[in-house]
Amino acid sequence: MAYEFDFSVVWDNYGLLLDGALMTLRLSALSMIAATIIALLTLQARSSRVALLRWIAIGYIEIIRNTPFLLQLYFFFFGLPSLGVRMSPNTAALVALALNGGAYAAEIMRGGVASIAKGQWEAGFALGLRPLQIFRYVILTPAMRAIYPALTSQFILLLLTSSIASAISASELTAVAQRLDSVTFRSFEIYFAATALYLIMSSVFTRIFNVLDRILFSYPTR
Repeated sequence: MAYEFDFSVVWDNYGLLLDGALMTLRLSALSMIAATIIALLTLQARSSRVALLRWIAIGYIEIIRNTPFLLQLYFFFFGLPSLGVRMSPNTAALVALALNGGAYAAEIMRGGVASIAKGQWEAGFALGLRPLQIFRYVILTPAMRAIYPALTSQFILLLLTSSIASAISASELTAVAQRLDSVTFRSFEIYFAATALYLIMSSVFTRIFNVLDRILFSYPTR
């Protein structure tokens, strides 16, 4: 093999790679927060007594889950300007990631809520709690404990999915790596460094989620 490795291009451009990694973290964290809010609203709408809200929630979930993320990204960045709605690449990526993650998170949450016995609702009503209080304190908390591993795995997947935003030139890590590769022609070194950064970011998020799991959902020892 005649190829000579030269990682000096990584050290020379580590600032650009770190900036891309920070943008990836920013996009991922904001989209995770937004996706959680969207999922909770969708879950409420899907269980609403108003048929229109239920159908809107179901339609949103089905559209997102049955279309490619790249197509959704193109719709927000290239399609919406035809209607006069223009977004920067980073904003379009954030909106697409939040809506995509929200649909999947809503289904994960729905499965958790469905696993709670109906007797819990009856117990809440017997205590004089309002439906929203029952949902928040009696249903959602134990459901979140059950679905937390699946939900955090979905959020890690959202972090990795953010790399597709490079298709619209969002300034995240993969886009930065592509630009550096086109200039330095050191594909192995650049993408090896990008892979290592994605691994580090995923590991950091996993550690954070594990700490939150112990704080929020661990059972008391006494």
